[in-house]
Amino acid sequence: MESGLVIIPTFNEIENIEAIINTVFDLKKDFHILVVDDNSPDGTAQNVRQLQQQYPERLFLEVRTQKSGLGTAYIHGFKWALDREYEYIFEMDADFSHKPSDLLRLHRACLNGADVAIGSRYKKGVNVVNWPLSRILLSYGASFYVRLITGMPVHDPTAGFVCYRRSVLETIDLDAVRFIGYAFQIEMKFRAYLKKFKLEEVSIIFTDRINGKSKMNTKIIWEAVFGVIAMKFRSIFFKKSFG
Repeated sequence: MESGLVIIPTFNEIENIEAIINTVFDLKKDFHILVVDDNSPDGTAQNVRQLQQQYPERLFLEVRTQKSGLGTAYIHGFKWALDREYEYIFEMDADFSHKPSDLLRLHRACLNGADVAIGSRYKKGVNVVNWPLSRILLSYGASFYVRLITGMPVHDPTAGFVCYRRSVLETIDLDAVRFIGYAFQIEMKFRAYLKKFKLEEVSIIFTDRINGKSKMNTKIIWEAVFGVIAMKFRSIFFKKSFG
């Protein structure tokens, strides 16, 4: 069984994709990478195809027809991974906001007993670089709010740098996951938490992207704010959908 697949969703990441792939493959572990590209007009997928000639057994590409949201990109990647023999499945951004070497730390946490290892910006204070104060307050406040509503003992429930054991993704009904944006990360952790899986946070330093454009927008934020309450109510009154 292959040990680790890193899923990287992309939309217009031509400035970052080659560097992030090379950096992951330079690590002292034989990770595989699946790029899920939403038909980027800037040529991201074409760049990946060229790199596949260099990494034919380790680099994979799935191109979707349109930009359909972060959550659906990861669900696509999860299903792809479960059709193959990967024991550990990772989420990671393409823009170096997540330090590739921290993949090793997330993997180690799962090897040591975690079912879900979370790269946490807030486990030990606030470890964010190059964000304006307004965005730090928004993100930190959202994390506190989610923890309060859901009861999850997680300091950074919106984190997008995660390692899942295969058994977690096999147990969660991926087709029932509703959120597609910012709140997707919350819902996946919440579903794992309700299933009694062990969630463990690994403190990381998050650095805002240098190249490319952020995908964050107001719609994504409001989905998280109002969606979390609706998700909590569904988990209480419609337990089967979370079962």
